[in-house]
Amino acid sequence: MSLLWIIVHQLAEIEAMAGSKKVITREEWEKKLKDVKIRKEDMNKLVMNFLVTEGYVDAAEKFRKESGTEHIDLTTIMDRMAVKKAVQCGNVEDAIEKVNDLNPEILDTNPQLFFHLQQQRLIELIRNGKVEEALEFAQEELAPRGEENQSFLEELERTVALLAFEDVNNCPFGELLDISQRLKTASEVNAAILTSQSHEKDPKLPSLLKMLLWAQNQLDEKAAYPRINNLSIAMLEDPTV
Repeated sequence: MSLLWIIVHQLAEIEAMAGSKKVITREEWEKKLKDVKIRKEDMNKLVMNFLVTEGYVDAAEKFRKESGTEHIDLTTIMDRMAVKKAVQCGNVEDAIEKVNDLNPEILDTNPQLFFHLQQQRLIELIRNGKVEEALEFAQEELAPRGEENQSFLEELERTVALLAFEDVNNCPFGELLDISQRLKTASEVNAAILTSQSHEKDPKLPSLLKMLLWAQNQLDEKAAYPRINNLSIAMLEDPTV
């Protein structure tokens, strides 16, 4: 990202000057941007990395054809998305089966992930009002793991506490029944599968945007310059002195 490079470079220049706050005009800023060259191949790889990691299968295939980027295995993406969708829909048993079909070592070597999937199964039983089944499942499947790991035990206690409240809105752990909990577990599974396939678990694009915001915040203390305040449109705004 050329803008990120310019901000870091500008910070170095201002540090060397160690004077009053510098004002950089839009004309100066845009000239610096034009002087920085980014390879189209690198941009294509960045976009493809985002599409593959996030599981946009159709978009990834179309982009591959249009951009000429390297071949991608769409089957692995679709399998990974099937697991993620199963968790998001509350079909945790199905998700576990699919993960084991992909690679049994994923759960065998990641006890925390397996516990969280089992915890999600317990949450779904509670959500569906299957109290007796939930208690039996907690005692047989989760309690032994809690005895071996204090953090697991604490999470299990939080989950079982849901059964003590007729109105979960009054339960301090009611957020476990929110859809956001499913999404959290689904993201954890997705990251584990990506790692097992020798892929990065997070796309690079969000990290670059975070770096851009951090660099702008650093430069704000030393200069007034054309800033990007809305990342969705990436428009430079005139500096305010």
